[in-house]
Amino acid sequence: MTPVLIRLRDALQPWRSAPGWCVALSGGLDSTVLLHLLASLAQREVLPPLSAIHIHHGLQAAADAWPAHCRELCAALSVPLQIEYVRVAPGASLEQAARDARYAAFAAHLGADELLLTAQHRVDQAETLLFRLLRGAGVQGLSAMPVSRALGAGQLVRPLLSCSRDELLAYAREHRLTWIEDPSNADERFSRNYLRRQVMPALLSRWPQAVTNVVRSAAHLSEAAQLLDELAQQDMAVADVPGEFPWLSLPNLVLPALRGLSEPRQRNALRFWLRPLTAMPDSEHWAGWQTLRDAAVDAAPVWKLAAGELRRSDERLWWLSGDWLREPAPLSAEVQGNQQLILPANGSVRIEGQPPAGNWQLGYRQAGDLMLLPGRGHRDLKRLFNELRIPAFVRDRLPLLRLNNRVVAIANLSGMQGAADGSWQLHWQPPTNDQGLS
Repeated sequence: MTPVLIRLRDALQPWRSAPGWCVALSGGLDSTVLLHLLASLAQREVLPPLSAIHIHHGLQAAADAWPAHCRELCAALSVPLQIEYVRVAPGASLEQAARDARYAAFAAHLGADELLLTAQHRVDQAETLLFRLLRGAGVQGLSAMPVSRALGAGQLVRPLLSCSRDELLAYAREHRLTWIEDPSNADERFSRNYLRRQVMPALLSRWPQAVTNVVRSAAHLSEAAQLLDELAQQDMAVADVPGEFPWLSLPNLVLPALRGLSEPRQRNALRFWLRPLTAMPDSEHWAGWQTLRDAAVDAAPVWKLAAGELRRSDERLWWLSGDWLREPAPLSAEVQGNQQLILPANGSVRIEGQPPAGNWQLGYRQAGDLMLLPGRGHRDLKRLFNELRIPAFVRDRLPLLRLNNRVVAIANLSGMQGAADGSWQLHWQPPTNDQGLS
């Protein structure tokens, strides 16, 4: 076996029991070599079922011929191929939009625990670190590309990161492989191409070991990022504790636990917590965190981020997105027992049991609403919600039941959600966030 094949085999050892390996096949040099290497390895050893996927972005006329090239290559290697046609959304960065469309297609294609194998190599790793450095990335970004990460229901794995492009080119020539040369790779209007064609050659002419050294730095930064994540997990253990409302299972944190940390540790903990929820804000935008944290007790500050927003209520931080950022439609509906209703932009509500006969109406809080509580008389809902410390963003969403225009039940609030004997109860399932957290 060649050194490249040995390194590939070793890199993929942790995933030998995966249900399938799928190569992201552009038809270029790198992915062509990766597919050929895997097909060669499959002739020597028992591997998971091997397949390939080619993404057609529809961005240039030359690309129309590439699916046929990929079909011919896969047929020669007896590897099943799937062609996916995607639409690239218009935007400021064509590179990023194409990448987003491509990876969305990859994620949709993967089954549970299957691998998507991509052909990035050592030079790609060095370019990624330099590119992110020029964009002002932090430690997490400068750790560059990990060997593996979650993608859809499976995993994305980069088994060639220890190989150089020269090694892949030598392998391709030795085995007389043919590949596609993408004309867009010569277009230096794209930042990545400019870096590859202008900056990297200049660096290598002065420092021949530049790629090796930059990749080493990426490994050091990856280790540092791991340590920062471990520190964040320790801080989260104190801040990420259950609140008083188990039915309100939105992501939330105890604010005083964060206030006790230094500013850098606060930001580190929040980055760790927010990472699966939204894109990270740039350095200047972190002023929104300070405003949220330091606002007066009776204020209702909001920190708006790319995919949602943070709210503060009763010394807790709450992450809201999806329907939580939309106004619920006005609600006034006659209801019966044992009934469930979908609430526009506000989850669903159900009545368990059968209330007594009467003119029952479902709705939301209105100014001046009162509720008769045993032993306490009529209580104003505004003051009642204050006493119970109901988060402000929830109060106008809580479904109410009225009988003859009087509030007699409030969903989910213990002792107020229905009959005292439990014969009927009003239950609310709050809306979900975009990320599927509910």
